Amino acid sequence: MDSPLQTAKAWSRSRKRDRETDGDARTRILDAAEELFAGGGYEATPTARIAELAGVPKGLVFHYFPRKIDVLISLVDERTLVTEEEVEALPGDAAGTLSRLARRMPLHASPAMRRILFREADTHRSVRERLGRLNAEIIRRARFALELALPGGRGDAARLEAAAATFAAVLLYQESLCLLTGHHIDPDAVAELIAHALG
Repeated sequence: MDSPLQTAKAWSRSRKRDRETDGDARTRILDAAEELFAGGGYEATPTARIAELAGVPKGLVFHYFPRKIDVLISLVDERTLVTEEEVEALPGDAAGTLSRLARRMPLHASPAMRRILFREADTHRSVRERLGRLNAEIIRRARFALELALPGGRGDAARLEAAAATFAAVLLYQESLCLLTGHHIDPDAVAELIAHALG
């Protein structure tokens, strides 16, 4: 017969395994939802299909996400991040500064998550708001980088804002445009155009 201490340790190990399994199940649910929402869209994806692809019972999906919309909100909140990286500017070189920003894109989201953002922004307010916040943050960083690269403020504030917004649009939307048209936009070429316009 086990001692109370051995029983407590066994129970603790069991709970730890359950927590690890729970975390793994939640991740698998989100992975499955990301794949399915990116492929066919949120509305066309039944919760049962998410559970099937994740390899979990349907009830476990509802344990973590009481409503299907909660799966989408969690995906968008957890898998689209703008990291806090320092903006590196090259004084006097707006094109080089923007190119460097593009290579160190502060938005971390898989191609699938980017498809979900743009597809679902039209019909889900929370997704639209998240996309707006991401866009605003990238514009802020691009504008700050341009201000550092162009000391003395070549171009007024409105022109710098327009340049930053244009560059942010290229960074955010290039994947969607490529999917729709098959045409890839080179951020370095856009950086050159913007720098020339600010000239």
